[in-house]
Amino acid sequence: MTRFIAVALALGLGATASPALAQDLVHQPISPTFGGNPFNSNHILGTASAQNDTTDPNSSANSNQSSIFARQLESRLLSALSSQVVDAIFGENPQEQGVISFGGQTIEFFRSLDEVTLTIRNDDTGEETRIVIPLFIDVN
Repeated sequence: MTRFIAVALALGLGATASPALAQDLVHQPISPTFGGNPFNSNHILGTASAQNDTTDPNSSANSNQSSIFARQLESRLLSALSSQVVDAIFGENPQEQGVISFGGQTIEFFRSLDEVTLTIRNDDTGEETRIVIPLFIDVN
């Protein structure tokens, strides 16, 4: 009899319980490649880089101190040279045209009334890059 009361009580409580609540499950991809949040790209790139166990033979981690110094020196020299080019074009006494050659590259510039045209040519391959810079003309 007690077993019957226990079963009846369990069934009664189950019948009076509140209804189960659920929500729709929506899959959202993590990777921005597949439509996920674009702000996840840095995290995914960092995770992939951490898992990458291959090394670049030209990377600075595999270089000695002298090659690092040579690259830094080259960078500083190219920066100083680019400052001189900018000064020749836009400085106190701007030149109308000019040619500068260094390290297998030739830079030509020509100033017109409203723009400066720079042509950077690789002397080895003949590849050219052309940059057109508009000039600000003060009307006052």
